Amino acid sequence: MNDEQRQEIIRRLRQGEELSPEWARIIFPPEKREYELVYHGKEREEDIIANTLAVPLQKVRTFGRNGDSWHNMLIFGDNLQVMKTLVDLKKSGKLCNADGVPGVRLVYIDPPFATKRDFNGAQEQKAYQDKIAGARFLEFLRKRLVLIRELLSDDGYVFVHLDQKKSHYIKALMDEIFGDQNFLNHIIWSYRRWPSTSRNFQGMHDDIFMYAAKSSNRDRAFNIQYEPPSESYVKRFQGKTQILDEETGTRKITVDEPTKGMPLRDVWDISIVAGFKSERTDYPTQKPETLAARIIEVCSGEGDIVFDAFAGSGTTLAVAEKLRRRWVGIDCGKLAIYTMQKRMLNLRAEIGDKGQRLLPKPFSLYNAGLYDFSKLKELSWDAWRFFALQLFQCRDEPHKIGGIQFDGYLKGSSVLVFNHQKQPGVRIDEETIQSMQEALGSKVGSRMFIIAPALVFDFQQDYMTLDGVRYYALRIPYSIIHELHQREFAALKQPADELAVNDTVDAVGFDFVRRPELEYEAGTKKRNGELIEEGFIKIKAFKSEAVVREPMRKKGNRETLSMVMLDYDFDSETDVFAFDAVFYAEAIEKANWEVRFPIEAIGNQVMAVFVDIYGNEAREVIPGSRFGFAKARAAAKPAKSTKKKKKRK
Repeated sequence: MNDEQRQEIIRRLRQGEELSPEWARIIFPPEKREYELVYHGKEREEDIIANTLAVPLQKVRTFGRNGDSWHNMLIFGDNLQVMKTLVDLKKSGKLCNADGVPGVRLVYIDPPFATKRDFNGAQEQKAYQDKIAGARFLEFLRKRLVLIRELLSDDGYVFVHLDQKKSHYIKALMDEIFGDQNFLNHIIWSYRRWPSTSRNFQGMHDDIFMYAAKSSNRDRAFNIQYEPPSESYVKRFQGKTQILDEETGTRKITVDEPTKGMPLRDVWDISIVAGFKSERTDYPTQKPETLAARIIEVCSGEGDIVFDAFAGSGTTLAVAEKLRRRWVGIDCGKLAIYTMQKRMLNLRAEIGDKGQRLLPKPFSLYNAGLYDFSKLKELSWDAWRFFALQLFQCRDEPHKIGGIQFDGYLKGSSVLVFNHQKQPGVRIDEETIQSMQEALGSKVGSRMFIIAPALVFDFQQDYMTLDGVRYYALRIPYSIIHELHQREFAALKQPADELAVNDTVDAVGFDFVRRPELEYEAGTKKRNGELIEEGFIKIKAFKSEAVVREPMRKKGNRETLSMVMLDYDFDSETDVFAFDAVFYAEAIEKANWEVRFPIEAIGNQVMAVFVDIYGNEAREVIPGSRFGFAKARAAAKPAKSTKKKKKRK
């Protein structure tokens, strides 16, 4: 326990506040376990919970009708920070299943496997790489499992999907976090794929560990699934007595009646998502819907919240939607977010993406850790106040001192959220601080915090000191003051080359959406040495910056480009970007900063999304005529028959 935590506990006890489980674990750390996995960089669970920075969720857009009280959630951001925020929502009763029980009923995650393998997407571009290995990977996943435990409902379940290379370590970690008494099953997913030429047994299975949130949940009834009987079984035993009579021990009931088959084993033979499958999204390491459906059907009911912290291609979310569950998905990659958005808006009703089009329940897209400041200015005062308090990790506890209304506390000191809407044009200067000091005196303690838009403050320093009281300026959108968090800030970084896609990092702090400066040309040109005409977009200038990373160094032209995503037939009426292709900066640079694509795919207009390494976007809608749209459509249209149709008699 550090001094800061000690002072906060003393303050809470003096005010008669109830200590949350997080603080209880700090005061009474868990007893040493009989055995545990030891490795470099392993943090205490109580420190993970206390020090993880929650981030506000900023709604970007809602798809579907707004009539429902619950909206499913697709979140762009670091899953560790987001989960801390979701834990807070659970505690406040804002994250509940349809039956009113707070928390998540089912967690299914498929994290990076730490294999250091490259995975290819469509057109053989490397779209995913597991780059975390060793102790770093173990701690990366352990921190998230600790938050998952806090997020689960008391009757919830967690499934963790891994390959055989690190699964034995993760099993030991999960025993520590959830308790070995809550281990329920070790599921083997067996599949077939093209064999390798290595001198070894062919690795064709993954491991899935299943745990209950609490011991009391071990005996909860599953929605038991059955393996259908084989044709040979039915042929052999049809019309014969098969089921034992418990009293006599004889076989009484025949299979003339339809049989459910055998209850599911812990070895599942399910095919991978092959290239010809209708559900394929071309996102690497995509898991089959049949696999996710089996887990979701067994351990959840309609209206339960299903959660995936590494949502990727969105298989878990798509299946949850089809099975009428609520869902929450997180991913730190823009490619994954747009893949899932498109998938959810084009669902097919049956598992495996068959059947009729399925209109999804309303779902909202959120930013976490990267915010659009222009939209913040449009918020109502209550929404703005809530956002500002969350942004700086303040407790929402209104109180008065010396006749001045304060909004909450930060580290035991009072916080004032400046109402810039009520007082437009008002500046906070030295005179303002002096007036507050006259009203407050020593009643406010040794420090207080003022949150306001950056331009409202009329002084440059981080704080002013008057009569022994330090008045801190918490500026929006400037980065969180280093003194408050004791660590440097990092931002989620988007990949700039094929080998760095989903190079997962822990993001700390926040930043604001800053549209990159963009100059480009678009048109058609012939492929080198050939007569084939292609569409092209040439990036002449691309510049961006972020406050939280390398604030003093200006990046060179095109140095911050991560990727370019294209929607070849953008529909301006729906205003939904449904990407068709992705191009990474490394490949674009090698092509003389040009993106090339077939003109046959072009529609009335193309939307190009230029993403920088910080996750910012520059969007451009380009008329299809720039790429010879009419010419391309004419070429693709089949020639009309010259034969005259015979008149019917």
